[in-house]
Amino acid sequence: MREFVIALASGTLFGGGLAISGMMDPSRVRGFLDIFGAWDPTLAFVMGGAVLVMVVAWAVQRGLAKPYFASNFKLPDTQRIDRKLIGGAVLFGVGWGLAGLCPGPALGALIIEPISAGIFVASMAAGMTLYRLFTA
Repeated sequence: MREFVIALASGTLFGGGLAISGMMDPSRVRGFLDIFGAWDPTLAFVMGGAVLVMVVAWAVQRGLAKPYFASNFKLPDTQRIDRKLIGGAVLFGVGWGLAGLCPGPALGALIIEPISAGIFVASMAAGMTLYRLFTA
């Protein structure tokens, strides 16, 4: 139950940050990607804030023997750059550029623009399902 409450609080904080920053609006993301047109730097500031938070989080994590609310850290066991990682990053970037949404904001946008966000979320779910079916 404790893990559920922590996950819910974390997701709520993340969603609130997306809503306050305007990142659930696809036009903001497209504006950031339009570097030769009407460039909107908002996303750069949001990303910069996220990087600063992660710098602090990684520094705190290095000083801990174990997390506060779990028995051990669950960190990635590999740092290898392979075809799957590059392919996934390219697919993510293309989808992000075309739709102006990524998974977190898309779920939040279901409330604001259910039809367009719903198409994105359904496509995302189909892609995840296909990946699970064809990789064992």
